[in-house]
Amino acid sequence: MDVDSTLITGEVVEMLAARAGSLPLVAAITERAMRGEIDFGQSLRERVATLEGLPVAVFDEVLAEVELTPGATELVAELRARDWPVGLVSGGFLEVVRPLAARLGITRVHANRLEVAEGRLTGRVDGPVVDRAAKAATLAAWAAELGVPMDRTVAIGDGANDLDMLAAAATGIAFNAKPVVARAADAAVDGRLDAVLALEPFAR
Repeated sequence: MDVDSTLITGEVVEMLAARAGSLPLVAAITERAMRGEIDFGQSLRERVATLEGLPVAVFDEVLAEVELTPGATELVAELRARDWPVGLVSGGFLEVVRPLAARLGITRVHANRLEVAEGRLTGRVDGPVVDRAAKAATLAAWAAELGVPMDRTVAIGDGANDLDMLAAAATGIAFNAKPVVARAADAAVDGRLDAVLALEPFAR
């Protein structure tokens, strides 16, 4: 599943931008990217550029501020109880997603990494951007690694950068999603994240 605005209630890049004084600009770019109006990779680089100079201590601050979406803990606990593998694939940042995943007992994580020099963010992404194509590829790779047929996979996301992943999964679920995503998904759920447990794939 996606992380920002799916597993958690907010957007980590916006939390970072608030500390860099660039929140209005970054929030506007995020909204356009999630609606599918601009390329995600381009939008991410533009947003990350505004974070230049932030100290790495900002990650701990943001991690303390992050709020899990209502029902997220319950959903992950239920899936773990069933021994269903869970992974997080995010256009956000590994520095926040990885410790968040660890709290929930999730070990499969793929997200962007922010470049750091001398203890401060450089305003650049370190490595390839995790975009919509990378999200779908990650789902397929994890399924192959685990021996799970693609017709037994589920993906959950909210934004346009989740569309390829939702299409690749046997069941793509739009959660509190932008209209373009809700229209494309197999199912749409609003409210609590554990409401997805009422859907057919989880009743098998």
